[in-house]
Amino acid sequence: MSQAPADADDRRAIAPVICYPPETLPRPDMALYSAALCEAEPVSVAVAAPREACHFRVKAGQFFRIVSVEGPQVGDLNLWRDGDLSERFYSGKTRALHGTHVSTGERLWSSFPHLRTMATIVEDTLSWYGIDAYGGAVHDVIGTRCDPYTGNLLSGTQYHHCCHSNLIRALSDATGMTRQEAEPHVHDVLNVFMCTGFTRDTGQYFMKASPVRPGDHLTLFAEIDLLGALSACPGGDCSSEHSSDSAQCYPLRVEILQPKAGALAGWQSPARNGYDGSHGR
Repeated sequence: MSQAPADADDRRAIAPVICYPPETLPRPDMALYSAALCEAEPVSVAVAAPREACHFRVKAGQFFRIVSVEGPQVGDLNLWRDGDLSERFYSGKTRALHGTHVSTGERLWSSFPHLRTMATIVEDTLSWYGIDAYGGAVHDVIGTRCDPYTGNLLSGTQYHHCCHSNLIRALSDATGMTRQEAEPHVHDVLNVFMCTGFTRDTGQYFMKASPVRPGDHLTLFAEIDLLGALSACPGGDCSSEHSSDSAQCYPLRVEILQPKAGALAGWQSPARNGYDGSHGR
């Protein structure tokens, strides 16, 4: 460790500044969304089997709800604009704009050069959890996804039911692409129901048993046409491990809900980001 300078304590004591103050973000009309959700009707269902993934499509102006149905289970979510896989969920910018974990009223943002709202969280039955004594919270945008490459690096395994591979297969099924063609489009996830944080002494990413129980759900409003893929993580509730055939795992259900005609009066799907793209040239 390097030698601390004489003014080390003064440097540490400087107050932090929030990089992206949320006050200037476009605000969702939560009252409108909530009212539309109250009378929305289910139109389709997809199920991610344990240690597998499913795909689903949601039209702009519909809702999709991820539901714990049999036991405590976390899921890894990827989103793309339906019809253009180059516009996809940007977990890093979502984290920068909202924080390490997201909940009701916060939004999932798309990648550059689009940078617009893909979906808005309307309901979260785990919003009560908050931040626990360890610094853990639910629905993170800090983890990547369990994958076969890290498993091979750390323990020499060839494990194919990790979330990365599950999402590849789901995207391949949804689009007709080969697995090799689909893989570059799979991206960092929203870890639905997963309870995570960083250790305060070493700054390491940790997971702990998810508080999710059957009936808990996360409901999102689709701001644009979406193609989604959801993996039921092979870690189950992620209380001890992931990328495992020994953890108890359960399915996750995705429900697509259609609001009644006229329920979203005045709402418009967001336009692509207004930056002119010149980059100073």
